Amino acid sequence: MTEKIIYDSLSGNTKELAETIKKERKDAYIEKISNKLTTEIENIEVFYIGSPIIKGCCTEKITKLLQQLENKKIFLFFTAGYGESQDYYNTLKERIIKLIPKTNQIIGAFFCQGKMPESVKERYVELIKEHPEDKKLQVSLQNFEKAKTHPNNQDKENLIKEINKINLT
Repeated sequence: MTEKIIYDSLSGNTKELAETIKKERKDAYIEKISNKLTTEIENIEVFYIGSPIIKGCCTEKITKLLQQLENKKIFLFFTAGYGESQDYYNTLKERIIKLIPKTNQIIGAFFCQGKMPESVKERYVELIKEHPEDKKLQVSLQNFEKAKTHPNNQDKENLIKEINKINLT
């Protein structure tokens, strides 16, 4: 069975997860998505597709890839700055699955928190100065601090557990 890991990564979080999958699925090809994939997707039976969550969805390149896949087995993996909420992850998963043609089979999905650029923290700090009464901004700043340690070893172990649940036969 031919497997391929394709990911997009802006700050390195999703790349870490892709490399974790590669260690587990040694025969899988791995590639950071670009405007042109180096292998033909027709020859691949199983895709592990990863992206950061940007404005509530995967990146544009990953969206385009997902929309063109037909008759494939797909495992999704994502990192999101906002984490620790399975409800939030479920909402994201449902939104992303709607992008994928129905001929495909979703064989698993994994979400975890990922660190964000310092510019995000700077924006929160400035907004808090302007709106010190805004409790949501305080929560966002606290979340930023929690996200700094992700993806961590526990996240990677949980990813491998999900990968190992897959039945490819």
